[in-house]
Amino acid sequence: MGKGKAGKVRTSHILVEKHSKALEIISMIQEGSDFKEMARKFSSCPSKKKGGDLGLFGKGQMVPEFEKAAFALNVGQMTHNPVKTKSGYHIIKRTS
Repeated sequence: MGKGKAGKVRTSHILVEKHSKALEIISMIQEGSDFKEMARKFSSCPSKKKGGDLGLFGKGQMVPEFEKAAFALNVGQMTHNPVKTKSGYHIIKRTS
């Protein structure tokens, strides 16, 4: 099984306005806080009700910065640096 191009990925994310807040949340998750709980508590995206779950998406469905970061992650992995888009700063976790 080669890597090939993944057709779709499933991600969760936490969206915040400030880079410093995103870094703070990343630290809290790395220290053991639950990603879903952090999404419910801090994310400004409506997906926070579902623990940040954005469901499955394919290439071309998300803004390029978000998509590039999401497809680069392995399943279960989270971005170590916030991903900036016009919406703010995202912490992205690939779930499948």
